[in-house]
Amino acid sequence: MSKKQVLKEKSVRKPDRIIAFRVISILFPFLLLFLVEIALRSFHYGNDLSLFIEYPQDENYLFLNPDASKRYFSNQKNATTGNVEPFKKKKENGTLRFFVLGESTTIGYPYFHNGSFHRWLLYRLTHSYPDQKFEIVNISLTAVNSYTVAGFAKEVVHYEPDAILIYTGHNEYYGALGVGSTENIGGNRFLVKLILKLRELKITQLINNFYEKIIRATASKNQDSDGTRMQRMVSEQRIPYQSDLYERGVEQFRANMDETLELFSKSHIPVLISNLVSNEKDLKPFVSFPVDSIQFPGFSLNYKLGLKAFNNKNYSSAYNFLKAANKSYPENAECNYYLGKLSYAAKNYNAAKQYFSKAKDLDGLRFRAPEALNTILTELTTKYSNTHLVDTKSIFEAHSANQIVGDELILEHVHPDLIGYALMSDAFFTVIEKQKIIKVVGEKMSFDVLLKEMPITKIDSLSGIYKVAKLKSSWPFTGTMHSDSFKINSFEEKTAYELANRKISWLDAMDRSYNYYVENHDLLNARKTVETLILEYPTDAQYYLKSAMLSGEMKDEKRAGFNFKKVFALSPTFDIARYLFVILLKLDKPAEAILYLDYAIANNTSRFDLNPVRNSAVKIMELEKDFSKDSTNKSAFLQIANLYFKMQNKEGAEKYAQKVLVLDTRNAEAKMIISGLGK
Repeated sequence: MSKKQVLKEKSVRKPDRIIAFRVISILFPFLLLFLVEIALRSFHYGNDLSLFIEYPQDENYLFLNPDASKRYFSNQKNATTGNVEPFKKKKENGTLRFFVLGESTTIGYPYFHNGSFHRWLLYRLTHSYPDQKFEIVNISLTAVNSYTVAGFAKEVVHYEPDAILIYTGHNEYYGALGVGSTENIGGNRFLVKLILKLRELKITQLINNFYEKIIRATASKNQDSDGTRMQRMVSEQRIPYQSDLYERGVEQFRANMDETLELFSKSHIPVLISNLVSNEKDLKPFVSFPVDSIQFPGFSLNYKLGLKAFNNKNYSSAYNFLKAANKSYPENAECNYYLGKLSYAAKNYNAAKQYFSKAKDLDGLRFRAPEALNTILTELTTKYSNTHLVDTKSIFEAHSANQIVGDELILEHVHPDLIGYALMSDAFFTVIEKQKIIKVVGEKMSFDVLLKEMPITKIDSLSGIYKVAKLKSSWPFTGTMHSDSFKINSFEEKTAYELANRKISWLDAMDRSYNYYVENHDLLNARKTVETLILEYPTDAQYYLKSAMLSGEMKDEKRAGFNFKKVFALSPTFDIARYLFVILLKLDKPAEAILYLDYAIANNTSRFDLNPVRNSAVKIMELEKDFSKDSTNKSAFLQIANLYFKMQNKEGAEKYAQKVLVLDTRNAEAKMIISGLGK
């Protein structure tokens, strides 16, 4: 090769080497980051942000990951955890699985546990359809909004849901990633979603943790972000109606909910989504913006005079002044609120409702969802055929004085009281029934029976009241809670106060409660406490057994039978089968009793021959067919009475002997049976 050719070849290689060097220089930082990420994962650094993780007590179950919310919070101090409601990794045949998505109202604040609407719903469904298996898994969190709902939805679709239940919207501005929140990271949804994805990386978590340590080390003690989470989450306390920031919040909600519902639509999963309810009648707007007296000269004087007249209870003058102020400038929140109060007092309820609703929308501190979000929800339910609107708002209005929601059902600004949560569950129950999501037939528990039988302890109820009182004594509310605000004398009051102030755990409170009621032979409240625990731990057979035993002691065979069936389904034994067939025969249900008789015979650990009992049960079933054809067949009634008498089933024997006497008042054999029962 000539010298000229060598030089030419070298001149060609040099640019190639430069390009290669530049490519390596560009890729090297990424390679380094990749290696660091691999190293961090190998040492299990940081948090697993998966939605569900394996349940520690049973590897066959999953539950909501306590760290799942951390990807949505820059400040990990604000991150929240949800319920512990395990569900089977492998969904069992015949099980209906519902996931519940939302925020603090959806999780049941301030009661949590059985106060939440989904527990009211679960109790009603399990008692309306006792042979149907339900898994209602609430994965709602406090301090989150539609970004979390949309994020969780992407994972939920892979866990075989039969329906999705959603209630969300009140936290749209101040929940994690809300446009007015301290956790806001920009209004661009693409950027927000990119950052959420990056937060799954261990190296991002490392950088974030390092940054937080620096902030904590350099921050002064006075600068520590104490106070309620509610206060820590708020950045923009003044968001005017229809301002740019307001509209960004509305559009953020629309986009996230549209994305969520489109996902469920493509997966053909039914969605039940509720509109939003808040306290309109009895909550003055938190922030009412001052009015420019130069641009609107008639407002200030009329408003001041109107407010003075209102405070002096001169309502006629107050209305005239405030009406004049509102005519000059109709966008003041407080002016609309007081006009609502005056219209309500004058029994002009339609006008009052409009004023209250407008005052809520004009409130600059956006802890209550504006009506625009309900409009969006209505539009989206018409867009997706699998999505059904749950009209909770209409049900609340129907149960509120003069159709305007206030303190009767709402504890403060947005959270319902216990009756409110019950009504919310009724709204969802109605749509579940209407859409035929449950295929089996059952004797539906009425709403009135639900209110009477729902196992919510006095301790849970009082604890919720104490929590709300504490909330109302802090920002943005103006109330003050004094040490003598409540009487803390009774056992329930003392325990609830400790629970509300986190001095004891909820489980400790329930355990203490159960022991107290048993010691005082208050069986009804002891059973209510146990049934509270059943809803919290639906796979623990011991709680069903305790409830069944207490029901038996209370001579409540129907409730005892219900709970013994649950015990048997979880942990079948000869003794439970024996309890069941005895109870079912007492209740005159021989066809159901046969199932448990067969198990008891096959697993007999006693010295008794149960075959004669089974033969009698079969004979009763045959005789039932006879009198179903002829309701006057006293011979069949008499034979059944005798069969039950021989079994020492007093209830069954008396029932059919009385049927004979209705047809033949002088029947000696029927009278002899009743006499033999000691009647």
